Formats: sequence, C-alpha cells, structure tokens
Amino acid sequence: MSDISVKATEAFTAAYGEEPAGLWAAPGRVNLIGEHTDYNDGFVLPFALPQRTVAAVAPSPDGTWSVCSTLAPEPVSFGVTEPGEVTGWGAYVAGVVWALREAGFEPPAVRIAIDSEVPLGSGLSSSAALESSVLTALIDLGGLDVPLERRPAIAQRAENLYVGAPTGILDQSASIRCEAGKALFLDCRSYEIEQIPFDLAAAGLAILVINSNAPHQHVDGEYGARRKSCEESAAILGVPALRDVSVAGLPDALDRLGDDVLRKRTRHIVTENQRVLDTVALLRDGRVREIGPLLTASHASMRDDFEITVAQVDVAVEAALAAGAHGARMTGGGFGGCVLALIDAAEAGSTADAVAAAYAERGFTAPTSWVAVAGPGATRL
Repeated sequence: MSDISVKATEAFTAAYGEEPAGLWAAPGRVNLIGEHTDYNDGFVLPFALPQRTVAAVAPSPDGTWSVCSTLAPEPVSFGVTEPGEVTGWGAYVAGVVWALREAGFEPPAVRIAIDSEVPLGSGLSSSAALESSVLTALIDLGGLDVPLERRPAIAQRAENLYVGAPTGILDQSASIRCEAGKALFLDCRSYEIEQIPFDLAAAGLAILVINSNAPHQHVDGEYGARRKSCEESAAILGVPALRDVSVAGLPDALDRLGDDVLRKRTRHIVTENQRVLDTVALLRDGRVREIGPLLTASHASMRDDFEITVAQVDVAVEAALAAGAHGARMTGGGFGGCVLALIDAAEAGSTADAVAAAYAERGFTAPTSWVAVAGPGATRL
C-alpha cells in the first residue's frame, strides 16, 4: 500500500473508529497543450499524473455525508443540499453528491477521509482529482450505472454549478478517462476521445513539470472574464463557439471584432486549437521532439493574447528554453501554477537547476520540479 493510501486509511480510522470499505484514487493532470479551448468547444491534450488524491470511504450509518481531510483542520458534514449550502473545500464533495442526484442517480450516504499528493493551487487540477475520486467511490459503492463517458460531465457540473468555478470539461475528463502511457485527445464538443501514444522515454525525452509556486485560483474573476470574452466574440461572429472559427478564417473574424481585447482572446483560442491538432498529428507519427515549438508558441499566445501568465511562469519558460528544452509552456488555467518543458531525459536536473537559479536571481520563491510520466485515470485501489 502506498504512503498516500496508508495516510487516507489512518485518517479514516482516526475519524470514524473503523476501517474503510475501500480506497478510490484519481490523478491530477498536466495539459500538454490546449489551454482555455475546452469551454470553447475545442480540443485539448492532457495526460494524467502519477500524483493522486485518495478517498477512503465507507457507508454512513445515519444517512448523511461526512468528509475529513489530512489537508484541512475541520471535517465537513451535510445532508441533501443545494448549491451554496456547503462552502470551502467541502463544496467539491457536496457538489458531487448534488450533481449525481441532479443526473438522476441516488448516491449512497458515506463517510470519507481524503489525502492527496496533487499540489494545491498549482494548476494540476487538485479539485478534479478530489471530485473524481469521490465520484468513482460513490458510483462503485452505490452500484450506480453511470457510463464512464458520462462521469466527467457530472464532476464538471459539481464544480461549475455547486462550487461556482466556470471550468471546462478538460480536468475531469483527464482525471477519469486517461490511460497510462497515453495523452487524451478530447473533442470538447462531441466528447469523443482518442488515446494518443505518449512514450517519451522511448524517444529519450521527458516532461519536466516546474511548479512556479505562484498559486492560482479559478474562482476569482480573471478566469470568468476570459470565458465571457470568448462567448462575446462567438456571439458577434455568429458562431456557436470559437472552435468554429478556422485559422484560415481568422483574419476575417478579427476584422469583424471591434475590440482589441476580443481580437486577442479570439486569436489565442483559434490558433491554440490548431496547435493541438498539429501536436496530435506529430505524436501519431512518432515525431515527439517536433512538438516542442508548438508548446513554446502556445506559451507566447497565452502570455501576449490571452494574458494569463505571471512573471514566475514566464521566467521558468525562458530559463528552461535557455537551458536547452525543446519547448516549454505554462499549463493550467493561468495566473500562476506550473510550467512543463519537453527536455532530453538526461537534462532534467540541469534544467531544473537553471530555472531555480533564474528564480533566485529575481528573488522569487524557489520552484519545485519533477519529471511527469503519464499515469492512469480514476480507479478503485
């Protein structure tokens, strides 16, 4: 049993005086490319991290739900609730219960203990890992007939409508549907997926994840403002979503948008969708090293057109590239979080050192780095 499973089990026993009925785990994720395209009905390419959230769960004897966490000082208990009635971190759990009921399923009342190794506020989707582990546990314990392809939308609904974070479906899809050694090519309109081979080691490469230690927060106004801008642009252009604007049609679309901010937001989404398609094409052909420039172009677009980067992530990208990375970009919703760099496998230590030195030179809080390997989605342990 892994350390995190042991800690979740011990937390359950300490809180409830008995052993859990089982353990369920769901991973954080890195989005290789395709940022903010998900809520524009576009394309994304995440892969699941080995870092997971584990839920130790057992039926509740009194018909209510309770949850404790090794990362929070106080447990949370609730009955049948509506959005707004449970707040804070417990809202992610209450939201899953609510979303299952809204979808026509009757989740079992349970007691839960949570432990997680997904860094909080890092852009690696600790919230989706929490939602997905709890959702999977409730489905299994309740014997609920919820097809795998429906589960991400239920978890997303919990985050959107119960918690109030206007995220797309990328995070929950990755946490639930990813496979080990694969990147998940997801069409966020049709929900069709393709598991893309992503064996970096065979190509002598690695993905270095660099946590900028500049935390972000999705519930703040900036993420919602970007989404509103995209919806406004789509309405002006008369299309269902910006996914429906092609690269070839982009100049005409930009001419029709009178506001410079809307032009920049639109340019990012349209070009980012194309970068995802180009990356997938290269990976299908086994040309992994050639995706590097696409990653770097994605970062420049997020920095200049979508304006969601901060100094720490920009410095991390610049330092990684200067140290020889084939490409680098911020990953996640923005305003902090993590950077990923495509590197030669032997250069992980030197690249991490170069980023740390650049941070020290500017007086930033030191970053943390690790090599990420594509892991599996949510499962019972």
